[in-house]
Amino acid sequence: MTKPVIATLLVILLTGCASTPSLQFYVLEPLSQPSATNIETAKKHTIGIGPISVPTLLERKQIVTRTSDNTVQIAEFQQWASPLQDNLLQALTRNLSTLQPNNIVRTYPWSIHGMVDRQVIVDIIRFDTTPGESANLEANWTIKNEATHTVLQSGHTVINRSITDSSYPGMVRALSKILGEFGHELSLALLKVESSHYK
Repeated sequence: MTKPVIATLLVILLTGCASTPSLQFYVLEPLSQPSATNIETAKKHTIGIGPISVPTLLERKQIVTRTSDNTVQIAEFQQWASPLQDNLLQALTRNLSTLQPNNIVRTYPWSIHGMVDRQVIVDIIRFDTTPGESANLEANWTIKNEATHTVLQSGHTVINRSITDSSYPGMVRALSKILGEFGHELSLALLKVESSHYK
């Protein structure tokens, strides 16, 4: 093999290496500050968030997006910094802590901290974006009295919000925002539970 050919091959290899995309890692951002709809209860409670389940499709590092023709895109180089299930659990716990400053909010499992008064169980059905169209969250949830294992309230939440930023940072921000909305809904449900408890 001649030197010019070897040199050409080296250039091709180096160019290929240089153009390989680098991995980007993302986390869900919790609510940054209390809002006007913070929940204040007459009695201080300990609230446990979790467990949270996610669909098999989302049990991966790669960020999953949907297209309008019902196909999915799995981004090899755009990944969650931790498993999405853990990411959701941590962000939702912090959201509830912000929204309910008078209560103590624990992350599942909380056995090291003892019992909790209320347990919020979440089954995520959908948590994704359709680039340029919408950010989507669908979930079933249940609030239980952990001591008696009694279901106090349950519900089904669907949140779809329009998005224009189709970049991955933009889509993750949109997902963080609708997760914050979901936290507000759970806070209101917890307030309703406590209001009915003290009637």
